[in-house]
Amino acid sequence: MKIVIANESHIKYAQVIADTISESAKVRGTGIAKRSPEYIVKRLVNGNAIIALDGDTFAGFCYIEVWGHQKFVANSGLIVHPDFRNQGLAKKIKKAIFELSREKFPDAKIFGITTGLAVMKMNYELGYKPVTFSELTDDPEFWKGCQTCKNFDILTRTEQKMCLCTGMLYDPAQEKSALQKKEVNSKAFKRLKSIKEQLFLKKKDS
Repeated sequence: MKIVIANESHIKYAQVIADTISESAKVRGTGIAKRSPEYIVKRLVNGNAIIALDGDTFAGFCYIEVWGHQKFVANSGLIVHPDFRNQGLAKKIKKAIFELSREKFPDAKIFGITTGLAVMKMNYELGYKPVTFSELTDDPEFWKGCQTCKNFDILTRTEQKMCLCTGMLYDPAQEKSALQKKEVNSKAFKRLKSIKEQLFLKKKDS
């Protein structure tokens, strides 16, 4: 199994990717926006997608969308072909697209909306936090992408405040702040430990 960054050589898989997304939407009945082959092709050629292949056979896919002048990016369209499900492939693809997003857009907030518990779990393990829709991008083009989802009427009725999907967000600034705090706490602990050791030695020598 190869999990690689997509390029023009993978255009031949656009139709099967679109069909797999469509069929999955029918089976689940909720929470998946359909994507045309033309839409998929654009993601394949701009280097903002991950594709999984078993030899020359399509196995899985996920792509990056950029919003708000690169302030936000979304990892969307995570799909695994039925022949390759229940093998842990989705998790590997999710990790690969997350790492690609961090590499290409290191300062962007990474977000997604999903109804799938498995995807929520994967997001949580990568550092995402559940958030309200108001904390996600306000770019109208992103929300237009939900038009092919059967629950789009719920989104419009609530003025994009809620839907059946859960919004999840990874904020690199928060991670950086947490790491800095951890470093400060680590230094403070080492200093305290050093002071205690010195006091212990003095007490032992006296």
